[in-house]
Amino acid sequence: MWPFIVAFCCIALSSVVVVSRRRLALDHHDDRRRAMLPFKKDAEYYLRKGVRVTEKFFFNSRGIEQFTKEWVPANGEASAVVCYCHGYGDQCNYFFDATAVELAQAGYAVVGVDYEGHGQSQGLHCYIPKFSVIVEDTREYFQSVRARPEFAGKPGFLYGESMGGAVAINVSRAEQGKWDGMILVAPMCKIADKIRPPWIIQELLRRTAFLVPTLPIVPAEDIAENAFKLPEKRAEGKANPTAFLHKPRLGTAVQLLLVSEDIEKHLDEVTTPFLLMHGAADLVTDPEVSKALYERSSSKDKTFKLYEGMWHALTEGEPSENVAIVMRDIITWLSERSGKKAANLSTTGSEVSDTESAVIDSI
Repeated sequence: MWPFIVAFCCIALSSVVVVSRRRLALDHHDDRRRAMLPFKKDAEYYLRKGVRVTEKFFFNSRGIEQFTKEWVPANGEASAVVCYCHGYGDQCNYFFDATAVELAQAGYAVVGVDYEGHGQSQGLHCYIPKFSVIVEDTREYFQSVRARPEFAGKPGFLYGESMGGAVAINVSRAEQGKWDGMILVAPMCKIADKIRPPWIIQELLRRTAFLVPTLPIVPAEDIAENAFKLPEKRAEGKANPTAFLHKPRLGTAVQLLLVSEDIEKHLDEVTTPFLLMHGAADLVTDPEVSKALYERSSSKDKTFKLYEGMWHALTEGEPSENVAIVMRDIITWLSERSGKKAANLSTTGSEVSDTESAVIDSI
């Protein structure tokens, strides 16, 4: 049965290989960089907000040029460094910019890097040939930042959203004891069933993706439709100038499946302190697996916040009052672990914390 199915699938794929050879919009990093030009904010914009910003390109040890951005307090010294890992098809310089500005205003240095094939970095648009390479590239850049004189000795925190949560978890697994904590916002520990292809399709992907790994034909729900609660935020998400608005590429889809399965099997290997945040109505990544991460991880300092009624994009797709709740929770947690006093910060949500009482407080 399987040989027949695989043979049939190969024939079907070969019939559309011509599509893979047709250059998609934004496939090349030069196109994505040009697309970002109208969205570039000048230094005065940030200085008015009390933030100093640096954008530059970083050549990693593989020779790939990656876009990086830093947000630091314009006046005063940063109390800690927050290293951001963005999600699938995203970048560090669009939605996250507002989050980074708020964190910098609270006294933190924030750094972000676009993965290969994402945002303004080199590489075929949204193609992930091997997830471990993304992790190693990210580690390399963050290590270079934390080694700089102005950041040496300061607490370091990972911040991962969605697929970036998987990146952050794997960075922490590779560098146990080297991070003071990580913030995991709707992390991709498992792809939700609504987004995940049917089982038979998953098996076909695993067996055939090597033939045309860059072909963007994987059947999947529209992530933006399921990630952003507010229609206007959803439209803004789709207007991301470097967004990948096609079906996932075959090779990328397989890598996402493999890494989510690996993390789900090794939740006990997570030892870094963490703040874990998930919307209870998330249809993109599974909040139940976040709960399992909290329960099975070996971290001694861990907090799980489940927000009733919230969707996947907690800081990007929710009403402003919900975003404010999430941001207060993040800044409070950081302040408690970086020695920085946080004033007038309140929290709302369902919480489980090993540092307080392991009880869920329902809202």
